[in-house]
Amino acid sequence: MDAAGSLVSVNVGMPQNVSWHDRTVFTGVWKHAVSGAQMVRRLNIDGDGQGDLAGHGGEQRAVLVYQIQSYSHWQEHFGADAFAHGYFGENFTVDGLADDQVCIGDRYRIGSAEFEVTQPRVTCYRVGLRAGQPELPALMVGHHRPGFYMRVLREGQVEAGDAIIRTRTGPGSLSVADTDALLYLPNRDTAKLRLALQIPALSPGWQQSFRELEADATSAAKPSGSRTLTEPAWSGFRELRVVDVVAETPSVSSFYLAAPDGSRLPSVLAGQYLTLRISATAQPAAVRSYSLSAAPDVGRYRISVKREPKGTVSGYLHATLRTGATIEVAAPRGEFVLDDGAAPLLLISAGIGVTPVLSMLHDLASRRSQREVWWIHGARGRHEHALAAEAHALLAGLPNAHEHVFYGAATTHDRRVAHALPGRITRSALSRLGVPHGSSAYVCGPAAFIDDIEHALVDIGIDNSRIHAEHFGALPSITPGITGSSSRTPHQPEGPRGTGPLVTFARSGVETPFAATYASLLELADACDVSTRWSCRAGVCHTCVTHLVSGTITYQPAPLEPPLDGEVLICCARPNTDIVLDI
Repeated sequence: MDAAGSLVSVNVGMPQNVSWHDRTVFTGVWKHAVSGAQMVRRLNIDGDGQGDLAGHGGEQRAVLVYQIQSYSHWQEHFGADAFAHGYFGENFTVDGLADDQVCIGDRYRIGSAEFEVTQPRVTCYRVGLRAGQPELPALMVGHHRPGFYMRVLREGQVEAGDAIIRTRTGPGSLSVADTDALLYLPNRDTAKLRLALQIPALSPGWQQSFRELEADATSAAKPSGSRTLTEPAWSGFRELRVVDVVAETPSVSSFYLAAPDGSRLPSVLAGQYLTLRISATAQPAAVRSYSLSAAPDVGRYRISVKREPKGTVSGYLHATLRTGATIEVAAPRGEFVLDDGAAPLLLISAGIGVTPVLSMLHDLASRRSQREVWWIHGARGRHEHALAAEAHALLAGLPNAHEHVFYGAATTHDRRVAHALPGRITRSALSRLGVPHGSSAYVCGPAAFIDDIEHALVDIGIDNSRIHAEHFGALPSITPGITGSSSRTPHQPEGPRGTGPLVTFARSGVETPFAATYASLLELADACDVSTRWSCRAGVCHTCVTHLVSGTITYQPAPLEPPLDGEVLICCARPNTDIVLDI
């Protein structure tokens, strides 16, 4: 045991509503110093609270620590006066315990309580909100001064002036600063990633992130030809020729696309989608995305499209697009792709949601996969069941396949002909089928169907990390701390129309010129009530990463680690040209 520093201040604060960007944020980042002995409990300090428990607080993040030496650093950096203790949202302001010296798994005794270091601070826009410095989350990472969280091993009382005694050094000697850099900065050390995963004290969320990074690094090292996510095969849009149109049902048709010069189109990954730009339907052009529905490596593409009653683009495709026509298409994209594992597969779909999982089924059949495959599909009835015979034939060629079809509105005769079960796919139905608990699940269909199935799968014992979903429309938003989020349909922004490049939010069906009043594409999306996913808003965490279908952007400020080609961090990007974003 050795003295590591001292407790300068204990800071607490209950969550409050704060006005920000015409929104309301419920946050506990405003902390103030308290005097006298304070009781520290397993989940919190008495009198303290967090507004967003998904990202802060809880057992692994019970106490946030920041150093008085970092206060001096930021005062000099910003040319600011002295900051009051708790200014950076921390519970403990300490003298010592530098981020490049404290290690994950270190244990400390302060007063009568004992603590263990679990992870660096989460990069979050709210610390910048509190300080009036939006770029602060990025600066904390870039300057290697994030601060860190501790969990409470033994509850007890602490008080300003208490000595901080190190009682154990964490295994692996991986510092907080190094751990933070592994997640947020480029050129990460794969050996350190593996080291981090061997530290039991590291919080589960960070362990999961590091497992994903290690998997990405392993995929990048695979030989050419391995089935991994790749950069788009071409940038922007190119013309493809319609070589066949096949009516699958009265409302679903398949469109076969090939290169006009007859050359072989690039291979895709099973489950990916195409984005089409249709100039004939409206000005500006309409942009829609459709999953590929055929085998991934046949040299041409197939999409199967349901004609929606009020669908401008689907109506155009069904009524107008014929063999010999050309259409503008962006390269295949998407992360809803089949894994390379050996676990049983649940391919679950409803209606036209069959298309990406059918592509997966083609892939499994082409490789004569020995995996256990559960094909579970729901439709209204036999005449609305698109591509049924094709799926049935593919399943017949797989040695370990299970086929279960549900018809929600069909006659007894139709169900008997199709060997279909009555009703919809529900939790009880999945439970009766006896699907294996160790399965990987791929789910596609209407949003309500996906939500129901995801909850049902978790309820029957499928690990949430093994459940993958493809949404037809915008992805569920991630807007930490925002209260009273708008449920409005995406729309044109209010106020004067912009004069900048045209920005198309493809999944949301909104096209609008960029205005100089917006600091980023994320701010424009917010103004349009487009569903977005973000956390740091400073180019650090990559939560906002979005497929850039076409066009070019500029970063202001530059992100700490650039995304892959074909992707953009919308929180710090502005358009240089007309762009299409896959949100």
